[in-house]
Amino acid sequence: MRARSIALAFTALTVMAAAPAMAQTAKPAAGKSAYKAPRNAFGQPDLEGVWTNKTITNLTRDAKYGTRNVLSKAEADALEKATQEQVDRANAPTPPETSVTDLKNANCGPDGISGFNCGYNQGWKDPGSEVVDLNGEKRASIITSPRNGQFPPIKAQVTRARNNEIARTDNPEGFSLGERCILSFGSSAGPPMLPLMYNSTYQIVQTKDEIAIHVEMVHDVRHVRMNAKHLPPSIKQWMGDSIGWWEGDTLVVETTNFRPEQGLRGRNVNQKVTERFTRIGPNKIAYHFKLEDPGVYEAPIEGELAFNTQQGMIYEYACHEGNYGLQNMLAGARHEEKTGQKVAAVAGAEEGER
Repeated sequence: MRARSIALAFTALTVMAAAPAMAQTAKPAAGKSAYKAPRNAFGQPDLEGVWTNKTITNLTRDAKYGTRNVLSKAEADALEKATQEQVDRANAPTPPETSVTDLKNANCGPDGISGFNCGYNQGWKDPGSEVVDLNGEKRASIITSPRNGQFPPIKAQVTRARNNEIARTDNPEGFSLGERCILSFGSSAGPPMLPLMYNSTYQIVQTKDEIAIHVEMVHDVRHVRMNAKHLPPSIKQWMGDSIGWWEGDTLVVETTNFRPEQGLRGRNVNQKVTERFTRIGPNKIAYHFKLEDPGVYEAPIEGELAFNTQQGMIYEYACHEGNYGLQNMLAGARHEEKTGQKVAAVAGAEEGER
């Protein structure tokens, strides 16, 4: 979605429905390619340009694949064919004979939000149509470790604390960062930088002492200070404090000092994310991340995906402009406090459409 005015926190999901082939596991992509990245004026491997990490590969792996993260050609082709057929159906005009009953019983697709009378139609989306491809390996999941492609267990005390939290409140601070237009929905800005159902586009700009990553979603900019030291732990920042260095042709970025509101699937206060960017072809960057938070997860989380060249420019992203949803929800809460009467949900929805 480009220059849209809706703040809904969704992660694009794709249903994988192909039979497993012979067991095998994905190997790290970085370092496998013989490609030599061009150098910029500072002698650095040139990562500049506009890139996209959109893909139909899920963050986590379908359990039927087990520890196997490399799809056969037939499996990958079947997934991409099914995705294209779904996109074609969603792009088709609404049949003129469609009734109100048909709309109320709409099939919103595997992601639960796409189709007639659903959260989004296809015109709002751009999730990609291909699985992750790194050095000829078609991947079943972005997560590579744990080997089953799933999140590691969360420690019991953290689970108890999260269960006691109120996910949404009647105050602005209780809504998600995406709804408040502070950061992108999910983990588009990251780190780690993960694809969503739209706006999975980034522009990388390099100087001698800093690398800036412009994130199209909610127009965030990550600043990577090269060959620097981390700020004091007491200084917490959106997207954390990122420092970087070169290991051969690989840009290594280490990020700490996240704000407590920001974390991958929860409030991970002390997480550290290490990212590795390696240009493995004229049109592709291999991206590897490792997330460590021993106070939350029983084991680190690692993953890989590809950033491919994107034609065109980064688009402006509008968030609060024309979006009355958050304002109306808060207004309804204040009305309830004042009158002691519960506001009907449908009334709030109708008010938001005026």
